[in-house]
Amino acid sequence: MSARKSGLQKEVLALYRRALRMVNSKPESTRPKFLLFVRYSFHTNASSISPRNVSAIEHVLRKGVRQIEMYESAAVKDCWVSDEMLAWENVWKTGSVNKA
Repeated sequence: MSARKSGLQKEVLALYRRALRMVNSKPESTRPKFLLFVRYSFHTNASSISPRNVSAIEHVLRKGVRQIEMYESAAVKDCWVSDEMLAWENVWKTGSVNKA
């Protein structure tokens, strides 16, 4: 049995689901980039903010809502993915750092 989620946790999960729905509304060729952007953004924000810092979480949530609203626009067809995001994805998928 899972623990009950707080209102703030529910808001974060709702934003994540909204972001994933936004990814599915984008052209097939750019979906992997949008998906990486969403995963990376949520992961880095989650790991950089203490779960007890409610005001910081609320701030990042408001910022995320504005960002998702912008990306939900039909005019947005592609997004930029940094080398850092690609490296993070490689570590996330393989579970190890690739030293080239």
